[in-house]
Amino acid sequence: MFHDGQVPMMRPRANSTAKGTHIMDKRSSERHYAERIGWLRAAVLGANDGIVSTASLVVGVAAASAARGDVLVAGVAGLVAGAMSMAAGEYVSVSSQADTEKADLARERNELATDEEFEREELAAIYVKRGLDPALAEQVSRQLMAHDALAAHARDELGLSETHSARPIQAAMASAATFAVGATLPLLVVLASPPSIIIPLVAGSSLVFLAMMGGLAARVGGSNVLLGAGRVTIWGAVAMAATAAVGALFGTVA
Repeated sequence: MFHDGQVPMMRPRANSTAKGTHIMDKRSSERHYAERIGWLRAAVLGANDGIVSTASLVVGVAAASAARGDVLVAGVAGLVAGAMSMAAGEYVSVSSQADTEKADLARERNELATDEEFEREELAAIYVKRGLDPALAEQVSRQLMAHDALAAHARDELGLSETHSARPIQAAMASAATFAVGATLPLLVVLASPPSIIIPLVAGSSLVFLAMMGGLAARVGGSNVLLGAGRVTIWGAVAMAATAAVGALFGTVA
């Protein structure tokens, strides 16, 4: 008990700087799945396309009763063309996204320069919609804008962040490289297969490769492994069946 007028002794508070440093160190060691979205999407897309398109091309050409050399030439040509196409397409697509982001940031920068008070109210309104009290939302918006106004609006108004920012070169290189790696797998099977069983060996091994790739991508991305493996395998089987049917048809006609 405390006597009248006596002020209770307070325990010394922990060093806030040390605590903040500990939190930042712990935060920097965390790796979230969302941080992998950019490169993971391009890498998985490239590898899957490399396996599916090259295996389908090989199966289709082989089904037309082509010689092993012709099958290999078609496969290598598909590898080179596909890798270049993936790189170009990914670069153009992601560059367009990056241009849009830059335009939004330029517009936001201009609005901050011309009417900063309105932008502060706009940011506070966003925080109120997310559940903060108006007074606290106003305080948060003022502090964040004092620290970095453009970054605060880019993140909370435009939904842009460093984690999800567009990187055209990175996406293009990842797509081309992984496409080439994926396309090499069925070509290696062609080299190792007797000519009479190229089709079943390429098709079967490619489905296994696709299942492994889909499962690995799901694992890295934090989603269901069986679901990730199953959906890419099913569509790969459909693609190879379609090209085999076309190859057999044209081979018969020829």
